[in-house]
Amino acid sequence: MTYTLNEPYIELHKLIKLLDLVDTGGQAKMLIENCHVLRNGEIETRKRAKIVKNDKITVGDVIIDVI
Repeated sequence: MTYTLNEPYIELHKLIKLLDLVDTGGQAKMLIENCHVLRNGEIETRKRAKIVKNDKITVGDVIIDVI
């Protein structure tokens, strides 16, 4: 899956919610807090991490390429 970034960045929890990988923002935050999200192959635990172009986010079996 790809996400086209039109701003300088998007916060991680907002990206997960925007792509409908969860039903609520709270669920997105819980996924991040419980170490279920990878950013460029490393666990990301910051809910408000600034995701920029060329980042690769992995949530379970879903891989998001940010372009």
